[in-house]
Amino acid sequence: MVMTLETDYAVRIMELLTKTNGKVDAGSISENTHVPQRFALKILRKLVSYGLIVSFKGAHGGYALARPADQITLREVLESVEGPYMISRCQQDEYCCAHSGSGAHCRFHKVYDEITEMVRKKLDSYTFAQICSSDDLSLEKDNNA
Repeated sequence: MVMTLETDYAVRIMELLTKTNGKVDAGSISENTHVPQRFALKILRKLVSYGLIVSFKGAHGGYALARPADQITLREVLESVEGPYMISRCQQDEYCCAHSGSGAHCRFHKVYDEITEMVRKKLDSYTFAQICSSDDLSLEKDNNA
């Protein structure tokens, strides 16, 4: 599996806002993350609606983290763009993997649920404060699982 370009850009934007630790205008975000401004604005709207960042209107407007970086996880950012993480479409309510109307899930459903939960927990174990810290060893110590 590969993250979408939009998700990669969202992570870059959150990294910039974490490192800046203050308000940054959309033009600067675009320039510093190498994300086209129209695409950056689309992603910024998603991050705002998900409650990860706040926007400030006006001539001195911009964007900033909605809460401290140690309270924002990698999973939240990924899911703000992609929706809830899951390994297979059979985990979605809209998709039915049930066999011939019996209501039983496919053989892999439970396995996919377990793997999905493991990945979600691992993504939740990384905060932007940890990821953006200058001490790379803190990630290894805090997140060995």
